[in-house]
Amino acid sequence: MDITLNVNGRPEQFSAQPNELLVERLRDGLGLTGTKVGCDTGQCGTCVVRLDGRSVKSCLVLTASAAGGEVATIEGETTRGGELSGLQEALRQEHGTQCGFCTPGMVMALGELVDATAGGEAPTEPEIREWLTGNLCRCTGYHSVVRGVQRACAAARAEAPAAVAASTAAGQEV
Repeated sequence: MDITLNVNGRPEQFSAQPNELLVERLRDGLGLTGTKVGCDTGQCGTCVVRLDGRSVKSCLVLTASAAGGEVATIEGETTRGGELSGLQEALRQEHGTQCGFCTPGMVMALGELVDATAGGEAPTEPEIREWLTGNLCRCTGYHSVVRGVQRACAAARAEAPAAVAASTAAGQEV
């Protein structure tokens, strides 16, 4: 079947088998190997990407079911200048990564949390830990990951009023 996806802001057209998994298309078909394959059962979270703005485990999503959708992978998280995203930088500063195998999935899942709380209240530590339940990490013990998310959320909340003011001044709706 012919599929069109918008991946990291670029349209991609290809033929896919009905049983092809999204993780297979991203890694093998498009060469986006930042999305990892860990357990193949949806338990570890290393394959998390965002599909239409929501984090999903791409080892559980059929490519055909994502047709027409917007897919964001870890490769799309850096800025155009190659700088780390706010969450990636916060995790780096708080030593929230070690071996790095789980990091892409965590960044994609936790980025949704950071975005969702940018204009509101900061998530509590238990809320962050609850958000992390779908992402397994053998190295960090999660303490430094939680601190990184708290740092990223604080930075996003600080930037939110400036972004609203800039878009309002430019005549755009937020």
